[in-house]
Amino acid sequence: MGLAHKQIGEVAERTRLSLRTIRYYEEVGLVVPSARSQGGFRLYAETDIARLQLVRRMKPLDFSLEEMRELLETIDALADTATPAAERTALVDRLDMFRLAVEERCSSLRQQLANAEAFAGELRTEHARHHDGTEPRS
Repeated sequence: MGLAHKQIGEVAERTRLSLRTIRYYEEVGLVVPSARSQGGFRLYAETDIARLQLVRRMKPLDFSLEEMRELLETIDALADTATPAAERTALVDRLDMFRLAVEERCSSLRQQLANAEAFAGELRTEHARHHDGTEPRS
């Protein structure tokens, strides 16, 4: 096994994804390990790990598996120097569509977090009001 390849346990630890999740992403074709050891163990290159990290970042933004696959295919095609210039323009437009979607979803999550923090503050105030003796306890 070359130094460049990591076994699934190390990849799981590094990406903070479970072994089950990594295997699932392989099963659905999102991230396929670059190699296998002689014993059949999955071996991941740095590019595979980067793909897993990208998928992990998309997950809380509610992207579907198909959307994740489309983004990965777009990134792969843009990285491929053999991709024709005419096709590259459409790919850059698709990448921009994803960028806008991510920005919109981040904005929505920020609003949800602000609402949750306001609620937590209200509960802290309510708790303190009942805990500090100013209100009678039941």
